Amino acid sequence: MSAGELIHDAERQHVERAIHDAEAVSGFTFSVFVGASDGDPRQFANRLHSALVDPDNSVLIAVDAPDRRVEVVTGRAARRALTDNEAGLAVLAMQTDVEVGGFTSAIVRGLHQLAGQARRP
Repeated sequence: MSAGELIHDAERQHVERAIHDAEAVSGFTFSVFVGASDGDPRQFANRLHSALVDPDNSVLIAVDAPDRRVEVVTGRAARRALTDNEAGLAVLAMQTDVEVGGFTSAIVRGLHQLAGQARRP
C-alpha cells in the first residue's frame, strides 16, 4: 500500500503546511512517513529516522497504515526539548484518528502538538 493511496494531493498539501508550521514554531526538522513498515514498526521508524539528513535535530512521525500504529522518533537535540512523555501524549492523540483511517487529521494534530512542546530553548 503506497502513501499515494492513503493521502491524496490536497491532504498532502495540508500535511506539508503543518510540517512547515511545526518547523517554524520549534526550529526542528519534522518528517512524516505513511505506509507499511518493513518489520517491527518501532524498529522501522528508528531506521527511517537515522537515515534523515540531520537526525539529531529531527522528529519523525511514522504511521504504519496497515497496522494502524503511530511511532514518533526524536533526535538527540530534539529530545532535550521534547520529552518521551510529551511525544507519547502526541501518539495517544493521533492514535484515535489513525484507527479509523484519519491519517491526515492524525498527522496534522500530532505535528501541532509536538511542535508546541518542542520549542527550542
